[in-house]
Amino acid sequence: EDRDQPRGIMLRKSILPTLSRAGAAVSRASVSGSRAKSSFTLPSLPYDAGALEPVVMSEIMTLHHTKHHNAYVTNLNAALDKYADAEAKGDMATMIALQSAIKFNGGGHVNHSIFWTNLCAPKDSGDISGELKSKIEAKWGSVGDFKTTFNGTAAAIQGSGWAWLAVNSKDKSLSIQTRPNQDPLSFGGDGLVPLLGIDVWEHAYYLQYKNARPDYLKEVWKVVNWKNVEERFNEAK
Repeated sequence: EDRDQPRGIMLRKSILPTLSRAGAAVSRASVSGSRAKSSFTLPSLPYDAGALEPVVMSEIMTLHHTKHHNAYVTNLNAALDKYADAEAKGDMATMIALQSAIKFNGGGHVNHSIFWTNLCAPKDSGDISGELKSKIEAKWGSVGDFKTTFNGTAAAIQGSGWAWLAVNSKDKSLSIQTRPNQDPLSFGGDGLVPLLGIDVWEHAYYLQYKNARPDYLKEVWKVVNWKNVEERFNEAK
């Protein structure tokens, strides 16, 4: 049935489950009636804004969370409400025109909702262990080699985007993935499940690291919440 629907309608239907799976706050109104108001909300940080210092300064975290992420949520809700109105009127041109805003802001909400939980205070970072560590060592040789490869891949992203450690839900293989702008890893239905995402938009690091993205990538491992990453891996098995 979906094959006969315009791509715009299919995109809107696919982004909502993606947001919900990512742990983003979503009300029943957001996913049900087309005339209901959307109500995605900004999740609270699971720690104080200064908890990641000295790796990520408090000012960056405050701006990143309350300004950038909040803007994605606000703009996503606005775009979905406009889409619902256009859908009710049968205004296909407007529905199509809104797809880029839904994808960009919805992706920004998904990505950041995962990102905050992937991080923690340096004292709580811990070490990677268990089956995930074994699979990383089997693929990249060592955890250190994995980090080196990940950092090189993330540093090479042109412009803004995200780098991900992902697991394939079908064959359970690990891979390092990149996505431009705010495209979510799971968008496109390729079976990839996000385990760890690192934001390489300049707003994530520029106030502290200036244009030295590699320095930010080197330091950010000190605040990776390996417990959260492993929980995501275990849930995906």
